[in-house]
Amino acid sequence: MSAVADLESVTRTAVARFVAALNSGDPDRIADLVTEDFHNEHTSSLGKSLHGRAAYRQRLAGFLEEFQDLRYETEDLLVDGDRAALAYRMTFVWTGASHRPEISVRGMFRFRVEDGKIAHRIDYWDSGTFHQQTTAQRRWPR
Repeated sequence: MSAVADLESVTRTAVARFVAALNSGDPDRIADLVTEDFHNEHTSSLGKSLHGRAAYRQRLAGFLEEFQDLRYETEDLLVDGDRAALAYRMTFVWTGASHRPEISVRGMFRFRVEDGKIAHRIDYWDSGTFHQQTTAQRRWPR
């Protein structure tokens, strides 16, 4: 195997492990897969970026509580060296409303991997899709 193929294998494995950890709902397992100086960047107006594994771990508990039954389904994964782009469909039950709507949002992660851990994640998703689903379910409950 070439050095590039080895690096891409490490990157692909790191991303797959990270998504599996997100789907596990275990904040410690998720945080263990990022670097100490992890940069979690959000492009959505509803997202909040942060730096550092400790800050990320601290936020995870509340995030996982608010987004119950969180699941990321990989739609596509492209890997180039230590970088990856993953198109996803995220589903969850949002506990931020009394009627607890089931939400489905498509988005994209960009990753940079260092030493088999996620060093930087950029998350792109449309907060308007989230608002449409929470508003629609308030007006027309199932």
